Formats: sequence, structure tokens, C-alpha cells
Amino acid sequence: MKKSAMVSMVLALSLAVVAGCGSQGGSGSAPAASNDKGGSSDKKPKVQVVLKTLSSPYWKYVEAGAKKAFQDLNVDGTVIGPASESQILEQVNMLEDALNKKPDALVVAPTQPSTAIPVLKKYKEKNIPVLLVDTDTADWADKTTFIGTDNATAGKKGGEYLASQLKSGDKVALIAGALGNPATDERIKGAKEALEAKGMKIAANQPADSDKAKAMSVMENILQNHPDLKGVFAANDDMAIGALRAAEAKGLKIPILGTDGTVESIESILADKLGGTVAQNPYEMGYKGVENAVKAIKGENVEKRIDSGVEVINKENAQKKLDFLKSLTK
Repeated sequence: MKKSAMVSMVLALSLAVVAGCGSQGGSGSAPAASNDKGGSSDKKPKVQVVLKTLSSPYWKYVEAGAKKAFQDLNVDGTVIGPASESQILEQVNMLEDALNKKPDALVVAPTQPSTAIPVLKKYKEKNIPVLLVDTDTADWADKTTFIGTDNATAGKKGGEYLASQLKSGDKVALIAGALGNPATDERIKGAKEALEAKGMKIAANQPADSDKAKAMSVMENILQNHPDLKGVFAANDDMAIGALRAAEAKGLKIPILGTDGTVESIESILADKLGGTVAQNPYEMGYKGVENAVKAIKGENVEKRIDSGVEVINKENAQKKLDFLKSLTK
């Protein structure tokens, strides 16, 4: 009996050991399955977007585009920016803080590129792709891409549209931004070339520092010297509205075009005041920034320069554009 009991005990212990090993094996395989699910292959790409500010409608449109891309592409993304575009060092500090959170890619609109480049180089050193939107950094070749408007093309489209409202030989004026501003300089250059190609005469080409009040004053002087002026192209919408006010004060109704596609300018077009505006696509900048960041994270090819496009807004398509812009900031 003792021998039989001993054999039974040994058998029982053996079965327990086998069962235990099976249990341990199951326990070991379960975490492995869990790790597979949470592994890098299924992890959401982490994209940080840093803009010049989040306080203006233009940058709200960029933000809206980025957030739509987060949603469409299943991205773990965040959009941040200083309280105003003048807070250059705050943006640099935001870039530093974002780097510490180890994003997989950075999308940034540098307020002052020369100041931002040192911290952008730190991203590059950590193999984090850096994609620029709206504002390029010509002196930094290590960017993954620049996504923005070709300002010369924007000016050319505006010049061509203005010319289509006039006849060869008509006098036109160009109202530029601050001297040395690359974006507005390129717009004026493109518009001038297009207008002259259509036979228009450039009666004046004067800067107004992208300011409504200054543009109004500049326009008053131009009209005093050229009362037979037939049209105006301004390098941004604020200057176009300033020029419009000067023309209205003289009782003059001529086509005046701006650039940027702001809500104020589009509402003026619908009110049959401004003749049109050349709209940038800030929403597309935000969307394409995130879209191409995801491509870069995956190791896919990203073009070095991506044009976010421009379009001429006039009475025919103004309402559609206005409805779209207002929907982005609700």
C-alpha cells in the first residue's frame, strides 16, 4: 500500500509540474501577443506642428488642415504656436520643448528662420524629419521639404486676371509690401511681368508696408499723379482694401486686386467693391505638411518643394470660398 501510494503521489506531482509548465508557457506567450499589438508597426506616428501663432484666421486655417490630416491618417498630432507672430523666442522655446517629447516628425512655420535653424538642426541630429510650411529657410539644406505658395506665380495669376478686366495700353499701379520682403517682392515681380506682357502700362510701383492706412495714402498720391488710372494690383489684401478706400473717396470705380484670400477681402468682393484676390491655401499647407510628415516617417520619398497652390477669387467663386473658410474656424 505504501508503495502504491508513493507511485500515485509521484504521478500526481508529475502532472502538476506538466500543468504548471503549460500555464507558464501560456503566460509567456500572452505578453508576446500583447507586445505585437502595441509594437512600433502599429504605433500611431507622432507629429508635432509648430506655427507662428494660433491667434489669426490665417493660422487657424493651417491648424484646421493639420488636424484634418491627423484624423484622416490616424496620427498622434499636436498643433501649437505663440500668442502672436512677434514672439519669436517663444516659438523657439516651443520647438525645444517639443523636441524633448521625441516626436517622429516636425512640421514648422518658422517666424524668423535664422533664429530657428539652430534648434531645427537638433531635430536633424536625432533623425527627426523637419518639414517647413509657409516660410522657407533657404540657408538650411537639411529640411525634408518646403510646402508653401510660389509667390511669383501668385503675382502672375493676379496680373493676368487684372489684365483680363482691362485693355492694352491702360495704366495700372502696383502697391508692394515693405522693401526687401521676399514674399511681396516676388508677387509684385510676377504681376508686373504678366501685366506688361498683356500691354498694360505700369504707372506706379510703390511700397505701402502691407498696411491699410499706408496703402490708402499711397493710392491717394498715385491718383493725384495719374487720375486716368485703370487698375491696381496690391501684394496683400490689407493694402488692396486701403487702395480701395482711397479710390472710393474719389468716387472712382476700378478693378483692385489683393493677395492672400482673407475673409475681409472676400466679403468685399461679394459686396462688389474689391475686384478680386489671389488666395493662398493655408488649409492645404497644414494638411500637406502632416501628410508628407507621415511619408517621411515611413521612409517614403518626399519632394523637396511642394507648391500648396493659389487661386484667383472673384465674384463667381467668392461665396463658396467664404463658406469654406468660415467652416474651418467654427
